[in-house]
Amino acid sequence: MSTNPAPSLSLYGEIARDDWSRLASGMDQPLTEAEVVQLRGLGDRLSLTEVAEVYLPLSRLLSIFAKKTRSLGSDVSAFLQVPDTTTPFVVGVAGSVAVGKSTIARLLRELMSRWADTPRVELVTTDGFLLTNAELERRGIAHRKGFPESYDRRSLVDFVTKVKSGAEEVRAPFYSHMKYDIMPDATVVVRRPDVLIVEGLNVLQPPPAPNDVAVSDLFDFTIYVDADTSHIEQWYIDRFLKLREAAFANPASHFNVFAHLTDAEATETARGYWNDINLPNLVENVLPTKHRASLVLRKGADHSVDSVLLRKL
Repeated sequence: MSTNPAPSLSLYGEIARDDWSRLASGMDQPLTEAEVVQLRGLGDRLSLTEVAEVYLPLSRLLSIFAKKTRSLGSDVSAFLQVPDTTTPFVVGVAGSVAVGKSTIARLLRELMSRWADTPRVELVTTDGFLLTNAELERRGIAHRKGFPESYDRRSLVDFVTKVKSGAEEVRAPFYSHMKYDIMPDATVVVRRPDVLIVEGLNVLQPPPAPNDVAVSDLFDFTIYVDADTSHIEQWYIDRFLKLREAAFANPASHFNVFAHLTDAEATETARGYWNDINLPNLVENVLPTKHRASLVLRKGADHSVDSVLLRKL
């Protein structure tokens, strides 16, 4: 009997940043500095170098997956001798608050649309499927906003199902970060894209009950944006301080009450929100779904990607 230790097994292959960046060799940078600035979220340190070395290869990989999935669908239809009904390729992007997933989703929308195989790319965030503030208050869970139970999960699943089924036009609710609520007279319209990106905290969660369908069941490819919890906490606090000087300063903002806090008061307030709401949600609901992702982006303290984990086929 061998006494040698068993080899380490993993569902993922890990690719170091240097090795991943070499995949971009020969690819033209399609974005300008001005475009990157517009896509960058508050607090993100996204550079043209990061776009070229990390996200350009990722967008190409996703485009390849979309093309091959479409080809597989055509082959199956031919085998079954039925009409080919190509449906959108759906990508889920998950991760903690302040980890940069919204910026990544916006960036992938722009980059994927530059590839010939995926010219029409739409992006929807799950914020639009949050219950209204009035409904959260009625249910007594206003303090749980962002937790799984604060979303209209059935409406989200219905929306993605319609898009995935090839509906000509599907509408999603619109969430205003300024008002911190759903806007009743505004919608996001999706019209038969080649790719739909769905970004949100809890999009990788499994079904809540054995006979239910989760939105994650409808994804063709999933991405989890990962980082050390202490780094995310600092990014969250830094972003709160920047928002205090920017969006919070708008009298129409729901968070205008924070605009006049001192640095110390704002830091204490942000840390309170992190410890009471965002950290528990990350630990209880978001982080446990990481292993369900097709690909994991691991970020370092400076917000740049250190390595990529790609699930083995």
